[in-house]
Amino acid sequence: MDIENDWNEIRKHFNTSFSSNFHVAVASVDAENNPTVTPIGSLFLNDNQTGFYFEKFPSKLPKHATENPNVCLLAVNSGRFFWIKALFTGTFSKYPAIKLYGKLGEKRKATEKEISRLNRRMKATNGLKGNTYLWKTMEFVRDIEFTKAEKINLGKMTKQL
Repeated sequence: MDIENDWNEIRKHFNTSFSSNFHVAVASVDAENNPTVTPIGSLFLNDNQTGFYFEKFPSKLPKHATENPNVCLLAVNSGRFFWIKALFTGTFSKYPAIKLYGKLGEKRKATEKEISRLNRRMKATNGLKGNTYLWKTMEFVRDIEFTKAEKINLGKMTKQL
């Protein structure tokens, strides 16, 4: 999978995956080289092989970024009908999962445009207690520059893709 040529497809996949999971998994490595995974529910991909996430709750990921900024993001389309159709037909119509590799940037103040993107995504839950707790006071983001994309293959079910 070519990160530049397939970027629009990658972005669509991450949006679809977020719709079915409400998060992506971010793998990082701590100072002792122990791997860990952090669920992130506020990842956004830009149109130029970069992205950002709002950094309010992650505690280990920012620490790991100082030692080793390399990360791997996994987005799985867990849509029930997507999987049932694939299991029935024996093939997936699109990749069920994609990994992105990249480097974390510095934590910085979110722009109005970034906050607007978050508010637009969370609009359906606006007014609920959980929405207020989780997303009303998002102030900081961390940029990610992506260097490589990898599709997840599941044998015969993804062979035609």
